[in-house]
Amino acid sequence: MSAARKRVAVVGVGTMGSQAAWRLAARGAEVVGYDRFAPGHDRSAAGGESRIFRSAHFEDSRYVPLLKHADTLWEQLQQETGRELRRLTGCLLMGPTEHQQMATVLQSIAEHGLDHEVLDAEALAKRFPQYRIEDGDAAVLDRRAGLIRPELTVQTAARRAEQLGAVIHRYTPVREVTPVSGGVEIRTDTGSERFDAAVVTPGPWVNDLLPALPWEVEIRRIISAWFVPTTDAWFGEERPAFIRTAPTHCYGLPSPDGISVKLGLSQALHRPAGDPNQLDRTVQPEELEIFADLMGRYLPDLNPDPTRLAVYMEGYTGSSRPLVGPLPGAENLILLAGFSGHGFKLSPAFGDIAADLALDGSSPQPIDFISTLDRTAA
Repeated sequence: MSAARKRVAVVGVGTMGSQAAWRLAARGAEVVGYDRFAPGHDRSAAGGESRIFRSAHFEDSRYVPLLKHADTLWEQLQQETGRELRRLTGCLLMGPTEHQQMATVLQSIAEHGLDHEVLDAEALAKRFPQYRIEDGDAAVLDRRAGLIRPELTVQTAARRAEQLGAVIHRYTPVREVTPVSGGVEIRTDTGSERFDAAVVTPGPWVNDLLPALPWEVEIRRIISAWFVPTTDAWFGEERPAFIRTAPTHCYGLPSPDGISVKLGLSQALHRPAGDPNQLDRTVQPEELEIFADLMGRYLPDLNPDPTRLAVYMEGYTGSSRPLVGPLPGAENLILLAGFSGHGFKLSPAFGDIAADLALDGSSPQPIDFISTLDRTAA
């Protein structure tokens, strides 16, 4: 069956699903999307005003070719829609020189010839006085990096998919996805519909929708917090995002409004979310203590009283590598799940890969290390 005639369902039109819908529709597929809310909602992992795009990678240098593919598609989506979805302001990557993640960053830069700059403590203090580093720390400026606007991106990709012919059913939870002979059946509260293939991007609802999933995806409750600087250093001529690896993994971005700085934490510092339909959105005072410690140690000019707090959810695998590919025994059901906190910057690439797999059964992108094929552990 040709790509132009293939009917493909997209279950979950969020971070990954909106991009998959765009890429599928762009290739002539008949696309039908389903979302329990609507594109751009704030009940999953896509909210919070800003996310980080970067070219260098802490976790595994094998992501870099995928980041380059995503970089190209970010530019394409912006050109097609006329919306500024991404602003390249750079990103500072900081941490102890001997830490494995800093070694991986430098490895990925060397392997792929990434545009970067290494800053010693004196240069960092002069150029970016809002940051404090300690003896033995390294600071690397990834120049092909910056901020992404998540809510705008999801809505823009979904709208572009609709312009290309996709149909999106909003406020329509999918209750069951069932492989059938030659395709997939999608069941909602209003009935069932059959497709040639389905791209399933359920975010924190992955375990609800696919209870027999052979890999564990742990859903954690994520806190983002916004703080106002006491100096103008954060909003000077250069406004890079930052990531710190150790001893406490954290990240931050100057807000696009030029008023506050958003801070976030890594997986180990988040508690399990429990039922994704009953997310506790209240942040307790004791949950802010880690932010106060970080600011006191590394970000001394941020007022420790937050002006805004938000709670989201993200899915993590044991290896922190996402699950990308067909569900075992169901070659027409393509799963994208468990992005472990670093999927948004890659979302156009993953959407394109999902389109490859749904339409062609394979992808030219190097995804062996994250593929579901022959995968035993998450």
